[in-house]
Amino acid sequence: MLKRLFAGWLALAALLPGLAASAEPAHYKIVTGPERGTYIQIGNDLAKWVAPPVNIDLEVVASKGSAENVQRMRYEPNVKLALVQSDVYQAFIDMANSGNPDAGTTIRPLRLIMPLYDEEINVVVRADSPLKTLADIKGKNISVGLLGSGTAQSATTLYRLMFGQPIPEQNVQHLSNEDALAALIVNKVDVAIIVVGQPANLFTQMKPELLSQLRLLPVDPNAAETTRAKQTYFPTTIRQSSYPTWLKEDVPGLTVKAFLVTYDYGLRDTVSNLNHFADSLCANFDNLQEHGHPKWKQVKLELPTLVRGWKYYSPVEKHLRACLANRTAQNATAVQAAQKPRTPCSEQERMLLLCK
Repeated sequence: MLKRLFAGWLALAALLPGLAASAEPAHYKIVTGPERGTYIQIGNDLAKWVAPPVNIDLEVVASKGSAENVQRMRYEPNVKLALVQSDVYQAFIDMANSGNPDAGTTIRPLRLIMPLYDEEINVVVRADSPLKTLADIKGKNISVGLLGSGTAQSATTLYRLMFGQPIPEQNVQHLSNEDALAALIVNKVDVAIIVVGQPANLFTQMKPELLSQLRLLPVDPNAAETTRAKQTYFPTTIRQSSYPTWLKEDVPGLTVKAFLVTYDYGLRDTVSNLNHFADSLCANFDNLQEHGHPKWKQVKLELPTLVRGWKYYSPVEKHLRACLANRTAQNATAVQAAQKPRTPCSEQERMLLLCK
């Protein structure tokens, strides 16, 4: 384990000689999500494993979520990275394409670094609620998350897809995740929709006596509402092993993709620093998967083809693709070496105990 722990750092040292000699680190920010969500833990992992080897002091900043992150990524000084849900990013593009100038000004200079993982859409009700599946939430009093959060975008988009209409204004509550669960328990809302990657501290750190008063609504795969929801969202499973003190069994659900986002920077120093960050991300990817949040195990170091209107950040894309090609070649060499038939041991080798 110790060998793997230092592997990424050693690989990066070979890639970037002389970088450590730089005296003053670059001070950058990454905007993430709520304090007890998954995004902020992903940001902490990047700040711990990826930024320091390339002399970047990465400050992890909490936020309401994806929509706020897009705005801060675009306009706030020193915010160089953001975590954004795919449906929020697409909503900005759709709004820009429909003629909204503010949406266009905000989203068009933004660029993707890479896709990360899927975030589960948790639909929570009281344990004694008569609701049976996700399709039953129509007309109910729903907490959709704070304005500016990715949860709010996902919740309202999901409802509109399923039922062909927006949530009635009188049925919408914009509460934080914690406040939404508290409101559920005291019967002030019927449903709380919370988008967060499993296992989420929001649930794992909740007092058992409170958690026992809540349950997750499953998705009915055969419902027409589910078919319509899958135009944008994807089937997933919220695992019992993620919340062993809460769930008695796996719960079928829906998910949305998270992306690491930046801006189309052209300044030489910023481009150079982000290129080094990409090299470090690749070199330390195994460390992220081994030591970071469990969601890193779902991340694939790859750059899939994007839908229209989405663009990778070109300088970083070149570095990541070069790194990916190198990793692929190394893996192929390792496989060939493993498959190469071993030469039979000589008598001398056996005498010296060199044969295994």
